[in-house]
Amino acid sequence: MYFNFTGENDPAQEDEHYMRLALQEAEKAFDADEIPIGAIVVCKGRIVGRGYNLTEQLNDVTAHAEMQAFTSANQTLGGKYLKDCTIYVTIEPCVMCAGASYWMQIGRIVFGAREEKRGFISKGIHLLHPKTVLKQGVLAKECAALMTQFFVNKRG
Repeated sequence: MYFNFTGENDPAQEDEHYMRLALQEAEKAFDADEIPIGAIVVCKGRIVGRGYNLTEQLNDVTAHAEMQAFTSANQTLGGKYLKDCTIYVTIEPCVMCAGASYWMQIGRIVFGAREEKRGFISKGIHLLHPKTVLKQGVLAKECAALMTQFFVNKRG
């Protein structure tokens, strides 16, 4: 799938567009009774990977949305590095996913809502590759609301 954002388009508008697609992935997780986190990997205007949390379904604590999207992108592109790519993820990545992004040399990480307890930022920004650009807070309210609703449903 291609989405052309060249020319006069606003980069913030582009980030919001792809974050909305990541939210659609998170909604799939929500519907599957998984923690609702979704991710999209974009390379040069093309979606090359997507994923959502599958930890319960796969009985695998490493089956995070980012890991699913990274694997999908690597398979699509036929390589292990994602230097020219951006990952859009609804919630701040954990330490494991930040570490995976380091090894893949992802060009850019854009996330929605912070994850104060398990997010990588509280552990240190140095977990990212030195050339990775980080942007946070894109559609943060929408991303956080889905997580909040999920846990309200669990506790209710």
